[in-house]
Amino acid sequence: MDRVGNQKLSGMDINIPVAAGATIAEAVMVAVGTDGYAVEASKTSGLTIAGCAMRHTDNASGSNGAVSVPVRRGAFVWDNDGSIEETDILKDAYVSDEKTVTITAEGSSRAGKILAVDSDGVTVEMLNGRENPAADGETGKQEDGGEVK
Repeated sequence: MDRVGNQKLSGMDINIPVAAGATIAEAVMVAVGTDGYAVEASKTSGLTIAGCAMRHTDNASGSNGAVSVPVRRGAFVWDNDGSIEETDILKDAYVSDEKTVTITAEGSSRAGKILAVDSDGVTVEMLNGRENPAADGETGKQEDGGEVK
């Protein structure tokens, strides 16, 4: 069967193989480690934040990639660790834990862009690829052509 050009997944819904021994709860941030396997997001540098887990996925007794977690990309409301203020719109948010974001980049990975700060949480747009080159001391290009330092 010729599948070239047939849509399998939207750009907003992806399936990511889960790391051995990992369990990912529904409605938490999903991160991809340098090994390419999904785990719950945590305050760890070097992770790529993929989006929000769409269902509970248990690979506690499985090998790397034995199961995949469905992840949705887009804008999601996360808990505020108290550091993000209403004046932080369009700044980067970073992972504090699997359900919480912070404004502090040090020792963490970029969750996405802050779109809103409300009493019930912080809306973060989670669509970008490489998550935090600046915090790792690297220089790269932003989508608008500007340089990240």
